[in-house]
Amino acid sequence: MGASKSLFSSAVVPFRFVFLMWVAFCMDFLLGFHLSNLGITPRTTYGLIGIATAPLLHANIPHLVSNTIPMIFLGGVLFYFYPKVANKVFISCYFFTNVMVWVFARGGFNHIGASGLIYGLAFFLMFFGVFRKDMKSIFISLVVILLYSGLFFGLFPTIPGISWESHLFGGVVGVIAAYYFSKSYPTSSK
Repeated sequence: MGASKSLFSSAVVPFRFVFLMWVAFCMDFLLGFHLSNLGITPRTTYGLIGIATAPLLHANIPHLVSNTIPMIFLGGVLFYFYPKVANKVFISCYFFTNVMVWVFARGGFNHIGASGLIYGLAFFLMFFGVFRKDMKSIFISLVVILLYSGLFFGLFPTIPGISWESHLFGGVVGVIAAYYFSKSYPTSSK
């Protein structure tokens, strides 16, 4: 009973976030609110709002679905196995990735979608085991690498119209967070 409650509670934040993504999508496309205009437009005053809103906004159903499944899985893994730092990692990957996109990404482009956050979470999970060097964390890292190794291809400008910068900066933030939190994470984690 305790394990199932913990498994359920670990999915609360990712499911809430996905719910907000779907609500924003419905408001944008079904009700015509044009929320997708509130993405990150680098180095513009108007684009600053995207630091808070961009991960909730998606261009179309395939974009939304392609971010929904990894958000639930990676977020669930993060909150289940690393509950003591999960909130800090999630917020760091959300905020710092978007700030880096606003500062460094190509201008004249509206960056939207949760993929930067997803890259942050994935790279955190991939590298946390490398830095911690304990068997559980290494195993989790290997599983995430096996399932999400294709993310490495998204770090480069291969497909026009895709914010590869969000992917790259999300990966960078994830690795930095893995290093930072691995130094202070308690030995008896679960």
